[in-house]
Amino acid sequence: MTTDSAAPEVRPTLSVIVPTYREAANVPVLFERLKTALAGLPWEMVVVDDDSPDGTADVAYAIARQDPRLRCLRRVNRLGLAGAVIEGWLSSSADYVAVIDGDLQHDEKILPQMYAALVAGQGDLAVGTRVADATAPKGFSPARQKLSQLGAWFFRRLAGASVGDPMSGFFMIRRDLVARLAARLSPDGFKILVDVVLSAGGQLKVVEVPYVFRPRQAGESKLSPLVGLDFLGLVAHHATGGLLPIRFVLFALIGGIGLVVHLIVLTTLVEALGLDDFAAGQIAATVVAMGSNFLLNNEITYRAYRYRGAGMIGGFLLFALLCSVGAIANVDIASWLLRGKSVWWLAGLAGALVSVVWNYAASATFVWRRRRKA
Repeated sequence: MTTDSAAPEVRPTLSVIVPTYREAANVPVLFERLKTALAGLPWEMVVVDDDSPDGTADVAYAIARQDPRLRCLRRVNRLGLAGAVIEGWLSSSADYVAVIDGDLQHDEKILPQMYAALVAGQGDLAVGTRVADATAPKGFSPARQKLSQLGAWFFRRLAGASVGDPMSGFFMIRRDLVARLAARLSPDGFKILVDVVLSAGGQLKVVEVPYVFRPRQAGESKLSPLVGLDFLGLVAHHATGGLLPIRFVLFALIGGIGLVVHLIVLTTLVEALGLDDFAAGQIAATVVAMGSNFLLNNEITYRAYRYRGAGMIGGFLLFALLCSVGAIANVDIASWLLRGKSVWWLAGLAGALVSVVWNYAASATFVWRRRRKA
């Protein structure tokens, strides 16, 4: 029995998927807002929760017992925004599926406009495109605004897709298209819209609906200014036909950043500060670069399994130990190839490749093995 006599008992034609982590305070608010925004439509809200320690799933279940328009999928030992969205989509029997964040930053009031556009056949995919409004409180920080603009520019140049805001996490699509694309989508990462568009190979007709991004109310942000690397990883993954895993691409990109950090630190110590002991400078630069790589991988590549607080010390020490093995292998293989009359740059490249493959495999297996989120 429901507390709202207007709650429909017919099959929903729209499922609104809400991936959550630590969103207990936001779930009831969002559900009430959807009831207002989608009044008159047969809809449902599907909360897909990554086993939040704040009881997000319990809050959702409590509402679901009173109103069948809310369902909850509690995922155990399966983490990550993209994977949660995919599972939510595949749990639906509706004609259309939407994705909206549980942090209340997306404007649910444009959902009927997105729905009407798809029903009318104006497009296969309706994207909520974030726009600026000088009279409204800014939900976007300057860093995220620039990141979004850069991502949109890069996406249009590389993918040739006419999506003004490919970094958006707020969109609606026909469920039959999702069913066909599901096997090609990656459960890793945050930019599920990018994955959908690239997986469709330019076959989607896109409709964009503008809205103003709101400030965050509560819960844990799933993004950071550095999540642009996740975007690059997805693009590289598709550019190689899925040959390179997204996490490997991210790991390699961060390794490149670590190399730059190493050279900056070494140059500063040797030239700017006049350090006479080159070996000591090399060791210091190596440690700093390893620290940089660990922090970035912890935040981006393995965000779903990241270390927090004091646990980061043990995680870094294990990471440094395993990467030291990779560094030794790098030097040994490069030296062996050089003794075999190989070209010096080819020997160095081979050593670096072996090192990054080892570091990636060892990190995934031992450092960031499947851990429960804190």
